[in-house]
Order: sequence, then structure tokens, then C-alpha cells
Amino acid sequence: MITLRDLSLRRGTKLVLTRASLTLHAGEKVGLIGRNGAGKSSLFLLLTDRLHADAGDVEIPPRWVIGEVQQSMPETEDSATDFVLQGDLPLQRAQAALAEAEAGGDGHAMADAHMALDEAGAFDANARAQALLLGLGFRSDQLDAPVNSFSGGWRMRLQLARALMCPADLLLLDEPTNHLDLDALVWLEAWLKRFEGTMIVISHDREFLDAITRVTVHLDEQSLTRYTGNYSAFEEMRAERLSQAAAAFGKQQERIAHLQRFIDRFKAKASKAKQAQSRVKALARMEKLAPVLTASDFEFEFREPQSLPNPMLAFDGLACGYMAPPVAAHGHTPPEAAALGLGRPGAGGAVTTAIVQNIDRSVLAGQRIGILGANGQGKSTLVKTIAHALPPLAGQIVEGKGLVIGYFAQQELDVLHLDDGALMHMVRLARDVGPAAREQELRDFLGRFRFTGEMVQQPVGSLSGGEKARLVLAMLVWQRPNLLLLDEPTNHLDLTTREALSIALNEFEGTVMLVSHDRALLREVCDEFWLVSHGRVQPFDGDLDDYQKWLLEVSRATAKGLPAPVWQRAGEAEPAAAPAARAPAPKPASAAGRDERRSEKQARARRSDASRPLRVELQQIDARLARLALEKSEVEAALADVSAQPDDFAELGRRLAHVAAETHGLEERWLALQVELEAIGAAP
Repeated sequence: MITLRDLSLRRGTKLVLTRASLTLHAGEKVGLIGRNGAGKSSLFLLLTDRLHADAGDVEIPPRWVIGEVQQSMPETEDSATDFVLQGDLPLQRAQAALAEAEAGGDGHAMADAHMALDEAGAFDANARAQALLLGLGFRSDQLDAPVNSFSGGWRMRLQLARALMCPADLLLLDEPTNHLDLDALVWLEAWLKRFEGTMIVISHDREFLDAITRVTVHLDEQSLTRYTGNYSAFEEMRAERLSQAAAAFGKQQERIAHLQRFIDRFKAKASKAKQAQSRVKALARMEKLAPVLTASDFEFEFREPQSLPNPMLAFDGLACGYMAPPVAAHGHTPPEAAALGLGRPGAGGAVTTAIVQNIDRSVLAGQRIGILGANGQGKSTLVKTIAHALPPLAGQIVEGKGLVIGYFAQQELDVLHLDDGALMHMVRLARDVGPAAREQELRDFLGRFRFTGEMVQQPVGSLSGGEKARLVLAMLVWQRPNLLLLDEPTNHLDLTTREALSIALNEFEGTVMLVSHDRALLREVCDEFWLVSHGRVQPFDGDLDDYQKWLLEVSRATAKGLPAPVWQRAGEAEPAAAPAARAPAPKPASAAGRDERRSEKQARARRSDASRPLRVELQQIDARLARLALEKSEVEAALADVSAQPDDFAELGRRLAHVAAETHGLEERWLALQVELEAIGAAP
């Protein structure tokens, strides 16, 4: 159980908590919410003992293992798998203990270390680490790539996988969905539902919180309030509380006004002086209720577009990808550039990598398009190409007359200058893009996005993620676009700002093309979807629930080593391969049937001959694994015998190590044989 009692915390001059108390029970899955800057991350620092309270007590069971996502960017040449394995603290301790025992020749310590390794699940640790990586969107050819070869967003996924690898009693997750695509988010959701420990998650994703949490803690006005239920339940209960508080405040204000009128009217009259003085005392004794103030008063709107060309865009044979794609250290290509890439020489000998091709579609005025697709399939590449951040590799984009694009990049830094302040960004935008404006007008405009006073001069590099995102939104609104290209716009936005964005997008009269892992935003804003998959863009005629089911099918197929299923529209046939120059004439039905049966019989015979030695080897491995399991039980029983001699312990420790090593090798071979058998079974 976690207990916070009369807790007060100050960060610099800012009060984060004042006499706050909270109790969380073991096994509870808790959503910690509050506006940006309220102090949620500071509370995590407090729970991990990296920050100390000014007053009050924090009680956490002393033997609990705490897992958390480190916010620092890892810099190491370790492979992705090894980096994730380092998150398993009991495993790391057992490995260190074994190395120390072997160096000192301590047989008893070696035996203890081997037992600790066994308890930590050392035999399947590699497989567990790689399963986490694959679930979070890494490809199998990236599992052994060095950490330094990945971009910033992918390194944060590695930090998340490392935290999940830890067998934690308390798991602390601070915005775990920020760098995830929708497919990885769905996988993470399922994983966290199976997690058996206590979990506290900070997130601004409404549907994610609804899916995985059963308790909500609201950090507001330096206090912590516990609500039983997920985020939707919290909203209902908080709305009821606010309504009751507002009603109580209104009634008290009426009572105060009545008393004050009596005092003002009769305080000068001798006959009423006593009663007036009584009212003064009653007014002084009255405990004043605070007016109901909430953080949800932020709102903005997009300006009415000056024109609405129709169609906005027309794609004719468009191919999107990279020209001479950047190759990171050690030759590791960024994920999206490698997925589905068809490298070919471009102009001047440069190599091009096509991610999506043969796009023949139109974008009409007023459309609300959500762009779906698994990680690395080309969603951001498509958006960047439309926004002129990448050149088309083939085909063309025809833009409607008067088209004005507002682009929100997935990495806000793509469009921001870190050394300049918000005001300088707006001055530059008004000068270069328009409309022109005086400095005071720009200051007033920034004030609507909560940039006030000297904050407009503060370098963007020192702003929080949420503040940077608000600045990008302000720059979009100023440009008066008629087409919004939004690539993960809700990263770093708190729930109230997300709500304001959703309302603004629904009232926007132009066209929206949206890439987002925020399902609530997709449901509220989009009325149709495009799916980017297998190198093409096609309409997705289902809803988000259908998309999640399809992602599950893809995940299952991948786990079995099968080709990922292609989404098919209702009544649509599987896409045909490119036709040959001339197809042979069909044989008569009877002859064709005989030939087909003969071919199938021959294929079955070939498969049986090819698989027979593999099946024999599998049977031998199964028998040997059974003997090893028996030997392991015997050795562990001997190690538990307190009458054994120290020399016996050393020998038993070595035997246990040999058994574990041979078991691991045989299991690897068993898996490889299964893959070969499945390949033979799928072969013609």
C-alpha cells in the first residue's frame, strides 16, 4: 500500500502540494491527471526518492521494486535487446553475483547465483525482451542494432520497453504513449491490462486511460483527490462536484449580499445597531467558499479560410519516400526508410526509397480524413510530401487554386527555432507569410494561447513540450489555412488543450488530414479514413474498432511468421499481381482437374520427404529436454540439502549451469525446426 500523509512540496518558488493525503492499494491501476505544470512528474520524483517533501510522509513497502521510464535519451553502443534486458533488475543482480562468485571461486555463492538466475527467468529473458521490442513496433532486423543508431523517438520506445522488462511491484509511466503509433499503443494497452502489480500512469490520452485504469487521482490546486473509476467516470463525478460547489457558492453569495444590505441599511440607526452588529459578526464567522475555477477555460478557433478550392488536392501516380535516405551510425536505416523500400537510382545517381506508390486520389473541400497505418508504413512520409517537406519521387500533386496548407509536424522542432522566442516566431511568420501585423497585435494574439508578459521572449528551447505544441497551433491559426495537415498534434498536450483542439477542428470550415494515436480525437474529428499499408493508400471503410481488430490479426500473423493480412474493403478482391504479357489459354476442365490433383499429390510427397528428418530431430530434442528437466530437479533438490559439502555445491552449481545452457540451445533449435516445418507446410 502507498500512503501519502499531509504532504507539502515546493519546487523553487512554486507550491506543488499543500497538506495532500492519498492512499493507493496494492494492485490498483491508477491514472494521475492534471493540467500541464501541475506537478505530476514531481510526484513521480517524490515516489522514487529523487525528491524530498518539505513536510509530511511518503510510505511505500521497502521491498517493492519500482519500474519507471527514464526520460533521458540513452547514449550507448549496446544492442537494443541488451539495453532492454538491463531493465530486469533481479536478472542483472543475479548475473553480477554469478560473475563475482566465479571470479572468487566461491562454489556456494555460484550455486546461489544460479538459483537466482533461474528465479529471474534467465532462460527466456532474451525472448521476453525481444517480444517487448516487437510489440512496440521494432522490426526483427533491428533487435541487435545499437541504441545510438535509432532516432530520438525510437530511443524513447527503448526506454519504455526497458521499463516494462522490469518485474516491478510499482510501475510508473509518464506519458508512455507520446512516441507510439496506434498499433504499438493497442499492443501496450493489452500488455498493461495483464500487468499484475500496482501502476500509476500519467497520460493525456482519454481512451488509453479508460482502457487500463480503475482509479483516477486528480492533482489540482496543490491537492490530490481520489476518484474510483477510469477517466470517463472521473469526468462525470468531477462535473457533479463542480456543479454542487457552484450551487453552494451561489447560495452563499446570496446570503452574504443579504447580510451586507442589512448592515449597510441599519448600521447608522441606533434602534437597529445591535442587530446590525450581530450581522457583522455572522459575516466574519462565515467560512468563505471559493468560486469554482477550472483549467478548461482555454479555447481557440481557426479563422475562416479566405477560399475553399475544390478539389483541394489531386494525386496522380504519386510516389512518396526518401531521396538518398539518411543512414545512421553502423549503417542502420531509420525504420520508415527501410520498411517497404524499393531502392533505385534517382537523378544524379542518388538512391531513392519509395515507401508508398501509385497514389491516385483526390482531397475535397470539407473532408475530415484520418490517416491510419502500422508503424513504418509511410503515414508521416505522405504528410511530409503533401506539405512540401519531401519531394515526390514520382507522379504529381495538383493543388487547387488558393490552397493554403497549415502543417503541424510530428516533431514540433521541425518548424521551430530553439533560440528564438514565441514573439519572434510570430513576427517572422507575419512578415514572410502574412498577414502583416503590429507587435502589440501579435502579443495579444499569443495571449490567447497562454503566452503572456515576458514569456513571449523566452527561448523556445526552454519551453515545455505542451508550450511548444501550443505555439505551433498559434502559428497554424495565424496563417488562416484551408487545409490542415496534422501529424500527431496531441503529443505533449494536456487533456483540456486536446479538448480545445477537438472543438476547434470540428468548427473549422476547411479540410483536415490527421495522423494521430489519440483515438478520441480521431473519433471526434474524422468522418472517413485512409489506410497506408503495403506500399499503397486505400480507403478504410471500417471504424477504429475494425482497425484495431485488423491490427490484432496482423500481430497474430507476424507472431506465427506468416505474411501480414491485407485489409480488404467489403466485396473487394485481393489485389492482383501485375499481368504477364500473355496468359496461356486455359485447359479443358477435366484435364485441368486431373493435372491439379496430380500436382497436389506430388507436392504432398515432396513436403513429407523434406519434413521427415526435421520431425525426427524434434522428437529427439523433446526427449532430451525431458531428461534435462529431470536432471535440473535432481540438482536443485541436492542444492537444497543443507548437509552437502562446499565442494559438492560447486560441482552442483556447474551441473546446473550446464543443464541451463544445453536447455537454452535445444529450445533455440526446437524453435528453428518449427519455423522450417511451417515454411515447408506453406510451400507449394
